[in-house]
Amino acid sequence: MDRIFIVEDDQSIKNELADLLRANGYQPVEQPPCELALLDVNLPGENGFEICRKLRQHSDVPVIFLTARDTAEDEILGFGVGADDYIRKPYHSSVLLARIERLLKRKSNPVLSVQDLKLHLCDMTVEYGGKTAQLTRNETRILACLMQKQLCTRTEIIEDLWNNSLYVDENTLYVNINRLREKLKQLGAHDYIHTVRGVGYRL
Repeated sequence: MDRIFIVEDDQSIKNELADLLRANGYQPVEQPPCELALLDVNLPGENGFEICRKLRQHSDVPVIFLTARDTAEDEILGFGVGADDYIRKPYHSSVLLARIERLLKRKSNPVLSVQDLKLHLCDMTVEYGGKTAQLTRNETRILACLMQKQLCTRTEIIEDLWNNSLYVDENTLYVNINRLREKLKQLGAHDYIHTVRGVGYRL
């Protein structure tokens, strides 16, 4: 049973969340270890951003901010400290559960392997020929998309990145593809990402 760490100072909301999670097969916990963390931002003392930042120093578990803070600046800051998703209150139970399921599913399949390439999703590294390179979150999601689908349109990749809360346009995608190609080249994986003119990219 997946354990979900709830950090919420409103006891009624906390109880509501715990009941929802239990009803859907999850185990609410008061502290790590856990498989996913649900964090509020407005907390007495240490705020949710600081808790997430500290959690990221020793853990890569998925983190969802569940908060009434609704400014773009707060959302950007949330992702900046390492959150995987940002949901505003009042939340819809079905949406929250779908986001939790997606993140836990991604976590449960941490390694992709295609054509001698191995992509480790948890620590965002790619391995080839005994060598390893560190990737950014954008580069990791782009390579994961290509490894899962072989041929991806530019729109599909951009939508995948947006769905994973990473802000990308076509120019940023082009830059990230070139950086990813260079990192693969340094590992000896030459010409792995091919441009399909007018469509997108393929392995």
